[in-house]
Amino acid sequence: MTDHAETAATVPVRSIALLSVAAFASAATARVADPLLPQVAEEFGTSVASASVVATGFTLAYGLCQVIYGPIGDRFGKYTLIATMTLLSALGTGLAALAGDLTALGTLRLLSGATAAAIIPLSMAHIGDIVPYESRQPVLARFMSGQILGVIAGQACGGAFGEWMGWRGVFVALGAVYLAVAVLLWLELRSPRVIQARNAVSVSGLLANFAALARSPRVRLVLAVVFIEGVLFFGAFTFVGAFARDAYGLSYAAIGGMLAAFGVGALLYTTMAARVVATLGQRNMVLAGGVLLALAFAVFALTPASWVLPLPIALCGLGFYLFHNTLQTQATQMAPYARGVAVSLFASCFFLGQAAGVALAGPVAHAYGYAPLFLGSGLALPLLALLFRARM
Repeated sequence: MTDHAETAATVPVRSIALLSVAAFASAATARVADPLLPQVAEEFGTSVASASVVATGFTLAYGLCQVIYGPIGDRFGKYTLIATMTLLSALGTGLAALAGDLTALGTLRLLSGATAAAIIPLSMAHIGDIVPYESRQPVLARFMSGQILGVIAGQACGGAFGEWMGWRGVFVALGAVYLAVAVLLWLELRSPRVIQARNAVSVSGLLANFAALARSPRVRLVLAVVFIEGVLFFGAFTFVGAFARDAYGLSYAAIGGMLAAFGVGALLYTTMAARVVATLGQRNMVLAGGVLLALAFAVFALTPASWVLPLPIALCGLGFYLFHNTLQTQATQMAPYARGVAVSLFASCFFLGQAAGVALAGPVAHAYGYAPLFLGSGLALPLLALLFRARM
């Protein structure tokens, strides 16, 4: 495969901006479940732990489908596949509004996760194809602004719109966003700005790529760390909204507004990314992220006054992206010969970690309360950061 990063004279800002908008829709769809869990549980007469299938169904499919989309994106063009899956995501997300029971809703969320799975990881791989490594982390950070705004919209608007129009109306609105973005992506594909690296790999070649990735200590390290990161962080953070509802009796709109502070902290990182990378370097960014996450979860466990909650939530956003964006940047370079496959495996491990974390954390929170859940993650995340820092 010819690496366009070596020949690209300029960064195609418009093309990457549209990918960022698609990432917005994908992230909003993933995180919209967080403030809606109590509402879905109430409508279907079940516990929050059972209703968390709305979150785990999406993330499980998202993670499992990565290994499919990576090779297809390498073969037919990542931008083309992103545009196609964005269009299909409009259909799956819109249909979720029609679910008559929790099983149907979980199934439709599973299908939505399967289609949305292509968007963010293949966008990252596409950026890896066209942007030199030494300039890549700030460009990825700017691209991730769309994802972060999607997190904000999913959490804040999910809570506010959920209270105003119900969770069904939220899924209708997200389906409309997907549709609009898909049209723009297909129009952009017709322009000369989109340069797509293609690599026609046979089945034997694909298996050889997977084998080469499995043999690489660097690849194994990055994939293991991002899986554990997903388990520890999202296993706990997904239940912050339910914690706020149970502990303080807050409205869904208030919960959504508080959870949006995560995106504010994350946006703070993206605005300072170039300076942070130059000042701290990747190894210290990872450690700083782990420490901030430990502080944030410790505050949650103390059950402070409700007005304090936005601060640790914002710290979660800043700390998470200090840690995770460094992992993402390394993932785009750990196998340049099969970048789509490598980055898709990275995303697969991350979202499978999220699904496993939420599935494990739900029963813990139900049986023992939220404090042990928050404390466990708060202790483990900086240890993970130290381990990764030592082996970078």
